[in-house]
Amino acid sequence: MRRPRRNHSPVFKARGGMDVLRDEKTVVELARQYDVHPNQVTAWKKELLQRAAEVFGGNPVEVGGADAEKVRELHAKIGELTVERDFLSHALGRFPGPSGRK
Repeated sequence: MRRPRRNHSPVFKARGGMDVLRDEKTVVELARQYDVHPNQVTAWKKELLQRAAEVFGGNPVEVGGADAEKVRELHAKIGELTVERDFLSHALGRFPGPSGRK
């Protein structure tokens, strides 16, 4: 029988990640201690290492600067396509015939 899905608090995850970083116990031992799968303990460790700069005032956007630039480009493209669509729908109404609006 499967166990219901559990949500762990950020404090619980941080404690588990810190225990892995201490290297006092193996990942398997810590997984047994926290009653989770070993992959979950490894994921906590990985996230802790990736986001450690945020604790000391680092800006998370700096880490993903390339992603922020891509988002800006995509927003600009969306705006451009919206303007084109509005222009063409307005212009279509000016032409008589079956494709034009009445």
